[in-house]
Amino acid sequence: MVTPSIEYGLLSPMLIVFGVGVAGVLVEAFLPRSARYGVQVALALGGLVAAVVAVVLLARDLQGTPGKPAVLGSVVLDAPALFLQGTIALIGILGILLIAERQSAAETSGGARGLDGFTPQASAVPGSVAEQLATKTGVMQTEVFPLTMFAIGGMLLFGAADDLLTMFIALEVLSLPLYLLCGLARRRRLLSQEASLKYFLLGAFSSAFFLYGSAMLYGYAGTLDLSGIANAVVTKEPNTPLALIGIALLLVGVLFKVGAVPFHSWIPDVYQGAPTAITAFMAAGTKIAAFGAMLRIFYVALPQLRDDWRPVLWAIAILTMVVGTITAVTQTDVKRMLAYSAVAHSGFILTGVIAANPAGVSSTLFYLFAYGFSTLGAFAVVGLVRNSSGEEASGMAQWAGLGRRYPIVGVVFSLFLLAFAGIPLTSGFVSKFAVFKAAGEGGAIPLVIVGVVASAVAAYFYVRVIVLMFFTDPPEDAPEVVIPSGLTTAVITVTAAVTFALGALPQPLLDLANNAETFLR
Repeated sequence: MVTPSIEYGLLSPMLIVFGVGVAGVLVEAFLPRSARYGVQVALALGGLVAAVVAVVLLARDLQGTPGKPAVLGSVVLDAPALFLQGTIALIGILGILLIAERQSAAETSGGARGLDGFTPQASAVPGSVAEQLATKTGVMQTEVFPLTMFAIGGMLLFGAADDLLTMFIALEVLSLPLYLLCGLARRRRLLSQEASLKYFLLGAFSSAFFLYGSAMLYGYAGTLDLSGIANAVVTKEPNTPLALIGIALLLVGVLFKVGAVPFHSWIPDVYQGAPTAITAFMAAGTKIAAFGAMLRIFYVALPQLRDDWRPVLWAIAILTMVVGTITAVTQTDVKRMLAYSAVAHSGFILTGVIAANPAGVSSTLFYLFAYGFSTLGAFAVVGLVRNSSGEEASGMAQWAGLGRRYPIVGVVFSLFLLAFAGIPLTSGFVSKFAVFKAAGEGGAIPLVIVGVVASAVAAYFYVRVIVLMFFTDPPEDAPEVVIPSGLTTAVITVTAAVTFALGALPQPLLDLANNAETFLR
């Protein structure tokens, strides 16, 4: 029995985040309710800033080296892992700011249009006396902060895990808090609880397939270590049924998490029913973590079997781009349109994975960074548009004339939509160009053609919303944009600035991604 050596310095970003999560649980247990909100926000933001600093320090210390393994090789800190961890921590900071938005109805001029998106008492039956009493007394849900920190910790570990068992544990740690968070919406409580149940079922399928695939690969290779699996592929017969079935099951488990077709069915329902702040964080963070894990699986453990997994990913990527784009065209709800847009973007990102070359890794990392910020900003804007009863007005017809009445909101949301469409001078254009170029260099020219056509079609439903906002008369029951506190304003400002900056001056981040394209094997 080998005594494990735990390299605490290498694990510091994850340890900080998990430590803050545990501290948040203690705050919920021992502090009076009135004092919890401020402490939880300070803890979460402080912890994530410290995690970003730790990632930067680790990147500086490991510069010039391929990386270092930790905890007997179950975790590896190399350039791609640190890039992903830094991205997730930054997304986490902005996500916490959105989640911390607690502007109540009494603080708004409309009287009923607050921005507190979380139910005051999650355990109360929707519409019950207990829930009404909790709302009236101003009870505030603060358990969301430690839950979010645990989810972020799992995301940090998922892309850095170097064996399938650690990867599975990280998958569970990032997923379980999100199941709860999806069911905490203040309004449309039953829809929110339905979203929570559906996301739980999706996660259960994902975990089951991932675990079965890991078991099959263990039976084939005799190890769960990714490098050990790669060695087994070289020394044993690679095309055995055990290996191929294991790869297929493992792939299905990860594709559930990235929302690729045909494993996307309930993703739009989850996005629509969850609190918008959680939708924003989940849409960005989960995709970054899942694609990071997918890159590590295929580029570290299974590079010699690319002829077996690439055709499957070709089919999945084409289906995802086509189905996501066509379905988004028919949507009449802004949140569901963005959800199907996220499905289509999973297909675009898959083209970078399929490239199977170093440029595929760097372009995918750049895409994940850019897409994460744009997605967070877009959902943050959606959360500001409210009807007279305080509910989010996400029906597309209600957005008619919104840009004329609120020009700044219209322009900012248009920027995010143009980025999703891949219009020049936005981060989306550089992202798509990078992954398509990498895929072309990897011999996937037909896939690139499909991606370009899908992008052209997708531009229609993005531009349709812009036309609706600026060139259509508002309806009689036109919603209003609630003026947010500095927290949400900061999120929208930062995400819009990053979206534009990465389109106008992408080279610094491209260089950083190019330097992070090599995995430790």
